Amino acid sequence: MPSHLQSPCAEIDAQLIDRVLEITINRPERKNALTQAMYAAMAQLLNVAASDPQVRVVILTGAGGAFTSGNDLADFLGGSASSEDSPVFQFMMALYQFPKPVIAAVSGVAVGIGTTLLLHCDLSIAEDDAVFQMPFVNLGLCPEYASSLILPRIMGHAKAAELLLLGNKFDAQTAADVNICNEVVYSGEALERARKHAADLATKAPEAVRLSKKLLRQGTYEAGLTAIREEAGHFQKRLQSDEFREAATAFMEKRPADFSRFE
Repeated sequence: MPSHLQSPCAEIDAQLIDRVLEITINRPERKNALTQAMYAAMAQLLNVAASDPQVRVVILTGAGGAFTSGNDLADFLGGSASSEDSPVFQFMMALYQFPKPVIAAVSGVAVGIGTTLLLHCDLSIAEDDAVFQMPFVNLGLCPEYASSLILPRIMGHAKAAELLLLGNKFDAQTAADVNICNEVVYSGEALERARKHAADLATKAPEAVRLSKKLLRQGTYEAGLTAIREEAGHFQKRLQSDEFREAATAFMEKRPADFSRFE
């Protein structure tokens, strides 16, 4: 494994096999909840891999039967986690701008950014017992990672409003039906299927693959960048809000959030 492709964070694993860089979120005791250090490590790996000819495809996955339960709320209570110089934003941009194919292998929970990052992968494989959720409003937050732009475009306004405003959980077949993921496989098979697709892509003409990915996004790329930045500005303010602090405190105290005093 080349030293420049080794993860700087113990909770993010990386391995390069046959031109496929596999990045694994490895914090199973917290269902792979993401901290700023973990975001920084993933951003670094993607930025290095973007220009490394040894890497033709990236796989994103999670260890211990979970993809990711989203952001570690305790880590985000400081309120600065989504500013444009933050590790979260740097990861978002690294994945959004990544010029090579990215495949997600989803098992267990995919919460918050665990769902929205799939909108920026080229292929997403979900196991049939995976559970998705975008509970931003439930946490006193707002949509992020261009989800307010992309979700209505791929599934229609009504379904996007349902998933973002209600913030309820939904299953893998629903995720496939609304174009969040490409296919649903049996439990335990997502990574194997992702590796099969990655191996296939790694044998194809690399410049042709990169150009095809670029052309697929040419009509929406700039709009996506604008949406990511606009949402991040609102998200940053929400992290400093009393509504978010109530929601985060309630979550950690394992009680329902009480928004009755807010106007």
